[in-house]
Amino acid sequence: MSLRSAILASLVDGEMSGYELSKAFDATVANFWTATSQQVYRELDRMADDGVVVARLVPQEGRPDKRLFRLTDTGRDALRAVSAHTPRLPAIRDEHLVAVHALEAGDTGAVADAVRTRMQLARDKLARYDRMAHRLLDGRTETDFLATAERVGPYLTLMRGRMFEEESLRWGARVLEVLDARGLAGRTSQNDAYR
Repeated sequence: MSLRSAILASLVDGEMSGYELSKAFDATVANFWTATSQQVYRELDRMADDGVVVARLVPQEGRPDKRLFRLTDTGRDALRAVSAHTPRLPAIRDEHLVAVHALEAGDTGAVADAVRTRMQLARDKLARYDRMAHRLLDGRTETDFLATAERVGPYLTLMRGRMFEEESLRWGARVLEVLDARGLAGRTSQNDAYR
């Protein structure tokens, strides 16, 4: 899987500018893929060179012309190949887990604080995902939406993002519970005073 594949998936619904794609990454695709605006623009240029997307210029008054990208037939073929691809099992690469893994008695206060921060970020993401789900469902029940919607992929990936953040909250609560039981959740090392 690559940034290219995620962009192809984002363009399945129609034309988008690079700016709109970047915003889409922040609003919808972010629950399973992240990319900076610069990465998106660079990849769009490569994709146009490779013929998987085509851009058209839209003149704008008082601003630079806007480029709108859409999939070509070659791009749709590439998207079908992505859909048919059997992915490898993903590996977790998380610097937060490295810090927890390296936990020593003197570092527990900083780690506990980091876990609490991470849990708040998960709650914030869940609130954002709830707003996204509300927009996608548009008054329908989840069961009705999944049975009748033209495209269910965005909702299914949203469900996965929710489950990930919910599990992050459960894990964080367990870590804090263990540290608290060991009398370590609020302890900080002497080094923490200098950070």
